[in-house]
Amino acid sequence: METGAPLGPPVFRRVLLKLSGESFCRPGEGGLSVEEIAAVARQTAAVARSGVRLAVVVGGGNILRGSTLSKGQTLIKESTAHYMGMMATVINGLALQDALESEGVETRLMTKIHVNDVAEPFIRRRALKHLDNGRVVILATGTGSPFVTTDTAAAVLGMELGVEVLLKATRVDGVYSADPEKNPHAVRYESLTYEQVLRDGLKVMDMTAIGMCLDNRLPILVFNFKRPGNIERAIAGEPIGTWVGATERPLRRWQA
Repeated sequence: METGAPLGPPVFRRVLLKLSGESFCRPGEGGLSVEEIAAVARQTAAVARSGVRLAVVVGGGNILRGSTLSKGQTLIKESTAHYMGMMATVINGLALQDALESEGVETRLMTKIHVNDVAEPFIRRRALKHLDNGRVVILATGTGSPFVTTDTAAAVLGMELGVEVLLKATRVDGVYSADPEKNPHAVRYESLTYEQVLRDGLKVMDMTAIGMCLDNRLPILVFNFKRPGNIERAIAGEPIGTWVGATERPLRRWQA
């Protein structure tokens, strides 16, 4: 099914999409790929046009990962390295903003660290107003604090914005018992509880993010965004990826 094909009414009306830095580059590479950014923008724009209120948290690991930079050297302090990583997310946010606006979608780039010449400061009520006005809100710089991952930022911001689900975009089609790129016998889970993820140390998001989602009953859907149309499928209630939550996954009515 191609991106933009009719999938019926969405089962979610307000969502947060977490895009890692690898969403902005070719597999196995770093930096920015115009083709990859355009592909993500096309999918995201189609979701926005469907009337879904969409916030997007962007990572920056394709440019610089602070936790990696700080290891094995003493020249750059670890906290400084994390701030550098936050600045990388602003670069990705700007790229996604222009790509979305080239698709005719109105956006706002918001940050927890003030970079007022290129983005708005994150103010919860303002972000909610943008969402209600149909704008895609792109969220960069994580929580604005070092030592906090963008996964945890996605959980925090998702709760602040009152989203119904946190969509975790990955290169694989869900959560597996082992790394499917290394172990051909790895088993994919269709659904998990937060407790199972924490107990078994499954690679969904970092444990702080999972704990926050557990405490606030914010479900997570882990899916492969590289397949065109999968962001739309996830929001339309197609049974893709792995559902992590305390309740059953909402599916399209004809599948219920």
